[in-house]
Amino acid sequence: MRRAMEWMGAALGGLVVPGVVAAQERPWEWGGGMMHPMWGWWGFWGVGMLLFMFLFWVLVVVAIVLGIRWLVRQGRPEISDSALDVLRQRYARGEINREEFEAKRKDLQR
Repeated sequence: MRRAMEWMGAALGGLVVPGVVAAQERPWEWGGGMMHPMWGWWGFWGVGMLLFMFLFWVLVVVAIVLGIRWLVRQGRPEISDSALDVLRQRYARGEINREEFEAKRKDLQR
């Protein structure tokens, strides 16, 4: 049994090891290694892309939050206090006295 396991291990190793070695040797991947003309710009572009990606996701989150707030506000009617404003203006002009103002304000707040 042990011998069979050794043979299977050797057979699988013979298939896997060349693939691993071939995957490690890719001279074309970086365009010629360290002497590639764009190698010095990689740090700049990497940081720039990181900042742009961060900015993009911040804008997406802000847009979602603002959209949800807008949708929530669409369902609510605006509270208008125009009657109380008119009452205050009449009191300020002297058309009604303080007792009348207080009585009408209490009626409006009920």
